[in-house]
Amino acid sequence: MSLVDAIRAYIGEMIRLSGPGMKVLLMDKETTGIVSCAYAQSEMMQQEVYLFQRIDGQAKRDPVKHLKCVAFLRATPENVALVIQELRSPCYGQYFVFFSNVISKSDLKQLAEADDFELVREIAELYADFVPLCPHLFTINLPFCYQGLQWVPAALKRSVCALASVLLSLRKTVTIRYQASSDAARVLADNLRSLMTKESVLFQSSGSTGSEVLLLILDRRFDAITPLLNQWTYQAMVHELFGIRNNRVNMESAPTVGADMREIILNPMQDDFYANNMYSSFGEIAQNIKEMMDEFQKKAKTHQKLESIADMKSFVEQYPQFKRMSGAVAKHVTLISELSRLTTDYNLLEVSELEQHLACHADHSYALQNIRRLLNHEKTSDLDATRLVMLYALRFESHPSSDLRGLVNLLRKRGVPEKYYRAVYDMVEFGGLKWRGIDPSADIDPIKITKKFIQDLKGVENIYTQHKPVLIRRHGYRR
Repeated sequence: MSLVDAIRAYIGEMIRLSGPGMKVLLMDKETTGIVSCAYAQSEMMQQEVYLFQRIDGQAKRDPVKHLKCVAFLRATPENVALVIQELRSPCYGQYFVFFSNVISKSDLKQLAEADDFELVREIAELYADFVPLCPHLFTINLPFCYQGLQWVPAALKRSVCALASVLLSLRKTVTIRYQASSDAARVLADNLRSLMTKESVLFQSSGSTGSEVLLLILDRRFDAITPLLNQWTYQAMVHELFGIRNNRVNMESAPTVGADMREIILNPMQDDFYANNMYSSFGEIAQNIKEMMDEFQKKAKTHQKLESIADMKSFVEQYPQFKRMSGAVAKHVTLISELSRLTTDYNLLEVSELEQHLACHADHSYALQNIRRLLNHEKTSDLDATRLVMLYALRFESHPSSDLRGLVNLLRKRGVPEKYYRAVYDMVEFGGLKWRGIDPSADIDPIKITKKFIQDLKGVENIYTQHKPVLIRRHGYRR
């Protein structure tokens, strides 16, 4: 049940249907991300795809009539209009048009009427309307879903399309469950169910394997604490400190990184070290990189001794693997070095220790004292300072001695941007007691209190990973 394999299969089918010959792959902004996460450019070139272009790009495309055009696009009104424009003034000799989801009959009719030169050889719907980051994880890169606390209609529609596409691509029978206390989760579930009913023939004929899966729709408001915490596993740290978008890391902000490392690709399908270590802790990563460097240095010394034709032949055969390993070593050493620098520069060990204490313990006086101290620490970033106050606000919202107003005033005195300290109150509105109905600072279950006391006596294995998300604590769901 791999999302990456599902997307790769669809892309492979598009190329197969276009037949032999040189091809151009015509995409939009979103399908470009979908393809780049599933296929390396070198892989596409091996399948006779030599040119990659955007239908929504500003640059004028020159006619190349000897190329076949494989168009992979989302079925949006804007893209349909661009395809119509393309067919009326074609740049390529043949067109194979594939949409990433369902397209309406009226749009198909418009496309047929626009094909005056009869260059379209294929139009088909595929179900590849999501960006596959890993076999088990996808995104649709929606920065904002809510207007206030209600769905943005366009975001709701996009989310429904993506979920439907995932279900169709995996060919699974699905049972939908959603969080009953969340209107947003209910609306999403209802809209998805309505689409599945409307397209019942499509879902029934998608070749279901017969095995049933559970689609569980939860509201982030149910657990607003987890995303506020600094993370200490490789992938999560990189995303937290630099940001990962479509498996690409922008390193422009790193002062010591060379021009060749300004953008780094972290794709588990193309990088064995990353695939094996993306969930490893920061300490484990450092040791594993050292082992990789030692192995690389051994191979480098071996390749320096080219004393015979057999040695040269062996070197040529192993050179692609050697070159990949060299690139992987440089990439991951650069990343780890930058993560280590930021950990020191932002005092993240001390900040994270306090975050974990806030998330897992109910000692108000300790929390308040240490938050005040770190808000005055020169190394604490504005973002970390704000998140500490947000954690305090969520954990001690109903505490009789809560000093949230005083902490917000400290943020203002630090000179943090106004949007930051105002966001503290927005966070309480978003994920506080009024909605959640659970007081995180209160633990009245005597069994839980006893277990917690024993755990505190024994200590914890890692003070930076004490917190467990609500989904794991209550239901046992894990990656």
